[in-house]
Amino acid sequence: MLKVNTAQIGWQPHGSPNKRFFRDEKKLSEALGRKPKSMDLLERHPFDVEMARVPPGSALCPYHSHSAQWEFYHVISGGGVVRDQSGTVEIESGDAFLFKPNEPHQVINNRTDDLILYIIADNPVGESCHYPDSEKWAVRAPEYRIMRGDALDYYDGEE
Repeated sequence: MLKVNTAQIGWQPHGSPNKRFFRDEKKLSEALGRKPKSMDLLERHPFDVEMARVPPGSALCPYHSHSAQWEFYHVISGGGVVRDQSGTVEIESGDAFLFKPNEPHQVINNRTDDLILYIIADNPVGESCHYPDSEKWAVRAPEYRIMRGDALDYYDGEE
C-alpha cells in the first residue's frame, strides 16, 4: 500500500504572472506515484487528486470546460464563488460540487482569506479543454498544448 500524509507534502505555486489565476497545490496523486505524461493506465491512475489553496482575489484557473474529464470539488476552508453557464454561486467550507464534461466552470476566491479545496478528477486519455472567454483550446495527448485557430474543413491540406 502506498501512503502519504498531506501535511508532509509541500505546496507548489502555479499560476499566471499577475496572479489573476493562481493556486498553491499539493499534488497528492503524484506523491502516490502517478506519472502524468505516461500513457500506461497503471502509471496514469484512474483519477487525479490535488489539494489547492487559492489566495484572496485569485481564480483557480480561467473559465473552461473539459471534453471528457469529470471534476469533483470539496471546500475544506474559506469560500468564494463558482462561475458556470448559469452565472455564479457562493461556496463555503463543507460544500461539494461536480462538473461533467462540457460544463464550463471557474472557481474564484472573492473573500479575504485563503480558499482551500480538494479536487478529484478522472484521468481520461486524450482530454482537451475549451476556454470560452479567450477562444483557446488545450489538448493533452500526452503533451499539453494551448492553441487558437480558425475552423478548417476536414479535408483541408489533404488533396
